[in-house]
Amino acid sequence: MADSIMITDNRTGETIEIPLVDGTVSAKAWSSLLPGIWFDDPSFSATSGADSAITYLDGEAGLLRYRGYPIEQLAERATFLEVAHLLVRDELPDAPKLKAWQEEIAEAAPIHENFHKRILEGFRDDAHAMGVLVSSIAAMSTFWPASKDIENPDQRRDEIVRLIAKMPTLAASAHRRSVGLPYVFPDPELDYTSNFLSMMFKMGDSPYEIDPVLRDALDMLFVLHADHGQNCSTTTARVVGSAHSDPYVTVAAAAGALYGPRHGGANEAVLHMLEDIAEFDDVDDFIAGVKTGERKLMGFGHRVYKNYDPRARIVKDTAHRVFDITGTNPLLDIALKLEEVALADPYFVDRQLYPNVDFYSGLIYQSMGFPVEMFTVLFTIGRTPGWLAHWDEMLSLDSKIARPRQRYTGPATRDVPSIDVR
Repeated sequence: MADSIMITDNRTGETIEIPLVDGTVSAKAWSSLLPGIWFDDPSFSATSGADSAITYLDGEAGLLRYRGYPIEQLAERATFLEVAHLLVRDELPDAPKLKAWQEEIAEAAPIHENFHKRILEGFRDDAHAMGVLVSSIAAMSTFWPASKDIENPDQRRDEIVRLIAKMPTLAASAHRRSVGLPYVFPDPELDYTSNFLSMMFKMGDSPYEIDPVLRDALDMLFVLHADHGQNCSTTTARVVGSAHSDPYVTVAAAAGALYGPRHGGANEAVLHMLEDIAEFDDVDDFIAGVKTGERKLMGFGHRVYKNYDPRARIVKDTAHRVFDITGTNPLLDIALKLEEVALADPYFVDRQLYPNVDFYSGLIYQSMGFPVEMFTVLFTIGRTPGWLAHWDEMLSLDSKIARPRQRYTGPATRDVPSIDVR
């Protein structure tokens, strides 16, 4: 067999042939040929746990595509709602389908007044917006009990619309209650991203003036964050969803994974790093400290990409357009010099440490007026269609419940001593 590997079992001397399919070894084939032998892969970095038609990612070549469309083209030519439609309904919408999709989303955007009173008002005044959002998403399942009929494709479709539509409303509400501002209800006359900005920043009865450059920048960031294959939060969504949990609990679990600083909190860490450097002339000293292990370089390197993150280039260009509107941020100059120095240094190039999407996105969010605690919330809005697309795909394929193996490292069998001799 041409596409196969030969393995010799040194215990028995038996040689077996295992087929290779799309660069993978079937676990089923492996277990049938070598029963009782499992792969030790604690972080699943070399394990495929799903077949998916949603996102193609080639870390070596620096490629990212949603259902075959390059991310560069989608960021330039499609809005976030068009991309959301692509992810959850398999196609980019034409004009009539987009109009119908926008109307569906707008109609589903409001949240029940009792939700404000009974859920959101129950949190501490200083509660982190992301903690409020995670809890609020889970609580939504109690308002939509029909969502538990997850084997009904039509019901899944309805819940997908609700979650994409309500996420900006929940996010803005979480922020406004944390700063003591009254809630702003969705405006059906505004597009998706403009509506979110209005719910975030509107004051009084006057309409919120939305700069189209800033709106387009935020919309584009939502596009870039919409999906990224089997990352930590998406895998969480698939694992929880494999137990046939409803979509609200599933997305809440995914958002909880995103909340971690190793995942969604990375752009916040970049901002703190740039603030710590503080001065343009201190970049060289910072780089030297990174190389000696005294300092930590944030926003560089990626678990998957061994080349330049294709999203990072787009975000970098967008940052300049944003700062033309908001005014120059001295942290951008520090970031640009940091990137220049690092990419000219073999220490970083040899280790394949290139800027990732988090390196510039936090600067954009800050310049637009978002507080730091909202950065991961913004990530959540963008990633929601991706989570839901994977959840729906998994259920459509009738996937089994997730149940990884483990390698036991504890003590051998031992007897329980009586309490007086323990």
